[in-house]
This record gives sequence, structure tokens and C-alpha cells, in this order.
Amino acid sequence: MEILVLIKQVPDDSVDIKLDPATGAPKLDGVTPVTNAFDTYALEMAARYKEANGGTVTVATIGDDAAVSSIKECLAVGADKGFLIKDDSFADSDPTAKAYILSKAVAKLEEINGAKFDIVFCGREATDVANGAVAVKLAADLCVGVMTDVIAVDPADGGVDVQQQTDTGYNVIGLATPCVVAVQKPDYDPRYPTIKNKMKARKAQVPVITAADLGTEADKVGAAGSLTKVLGLHEPPKREAGIKIVPTKEEPIAAVVTRAVGMMAEAKVL
Repeated sequence: MEILVLIKQVPDDSVDIKLDPATGAPKLDGVTPVTNAFDTYALEMAARYKEANGGTVTVATIGDDAAVSSIKECLAVGADKGFLIKDDSFADSDPTAKAYILSKAVAKLEEINGAKFDIVFCGREATDVANGAVAVKLAADLCVGVMTDVIAVDPADGGVDVQQQTDTGYNVIGLATPCVVAVQKPDYDPRYPTIKNKMKARKAQVPVITAADLGTEADKVGAAGSLTKVLGLHEPPKREAGIKIVPTKEEPIAAVVTRAVGMMAEAKVL
């Protein structure tokens, strides 16, 4: 079983990021880049699938040299190989252009590995943009089946059975392989690396794959190959402070509850 996990390095989403008033771009100075959270779930699911059924897990990302740290983190927690897809021409690529780049990367990595990928794992979305479109567009470019919001993958005759989380419950759907699955948070967390695996990953070589290696067409990558354009970014409005109502000797709890219900009725939230 050959498995590919696609990841993205994003700014740490636990940090309150502001926009630079001069440029309108996010101020990322001092913000630590991390592996996208949904991609860590995808890697953990892929690693568990490999451990239960055999195979090899390859991880890859489009990024710059800084993304090597995320690849090595993946090597420390279940991935066997890692590749950086890097080229200046890939800058400003939207989901359509990124899916095209990744489809070419899939073919190149299959050539390098000498085997076709059975499953391509992705996170359901990236926390920095959260459009959730790359996995579906990639599957379309590869002409294979795709399922989103996946929380479990199990082997089945001719393919896999995937469990999809929905607003009303779960679907279990059969997919022929090769296929693409976009992973939601399952009922477990990603594993932590051992000291031994961290040391081994630090020494690992991460090959770089360029546009020339992939044979990408210039008008299909970067801004030229993108169907969407970001016109501007805006910070979300700050939430107003709430009203704190505490029982006192002068206003016992029954009176406080009555006042609170009256305020909510007046605000038309009841």
C-alpha cells in the first residue's frame, strides 16, 4: 500500500495575528510556522493505516525552505519519505493552481518511488485560508474518487471504506483506489515523536522538486494559473464585552434570573 500525505506549513493559529496597516498583509514576524492541524490528523490516520495494513507513507508540501521543518516533523511521527515542492513560479497560486502542481507532483513522486499511490491523504482545509478546495480539485485533476470530512479509512475489496462525518451523523462510503481523502479531526490525536525518531528525522535529507522536474506549464501556476484573486484582508470585528450579573444580598438569585431573562427578551435572543 503506497500512501501520500500532502501537508501545508501555516502560521500558528493559536496566536492572535494582526494586519499590517501599511500593507494590509498579516504581520507574521515572530509567529512560528507549524504544520496545518488537519494535515497532522491526516498523517496520523495514514500512519495508523500503514501500521495495520503495511505499506509506505510519503509526505510532500509546496513551500519554501522553511517548510522542511514541517516535513521532518512528519518523518518523526510516521512518514517514511519527505519531499519539498519548491519553485518561485509557484508563488501566488490559488487552489486551482496548487491542485495542478500537486497532480504533477503525484506523477513525479510515483516515478521516483517506482509505484502508484493508492491513497492520497489531505487535511480537510488549511487553517490560514480555510477554503477546503485543494483536495477536491486535485482528485478532479487525477480523475480519481474523493471524499471529504473523513474520520476513518479501512481496507475493502478493490479499495477502501471511508467514514465521513456529517452534521447529522456519519456516512460509510466505498471508494475504489487510487483515491483522495480529506481528513476531519478523528476521535484521536496525533502521536508525539520519540527522542530516537526526532534525532533520525533531523538527519534526514529532504529532496527538492522544482517546476522543471514536474514539467509544469507557466500559465497554469502562480497568479497566471489562478482562477481567484485576493482583493483584500480584514480583521474580524472584536466581540463586545458581555454583562456580568452576580447575585448579591440586595438582589438574590431569583431576582437576578428574572432580570437576566428580561434582558434577553428585550434583546430578542429568546
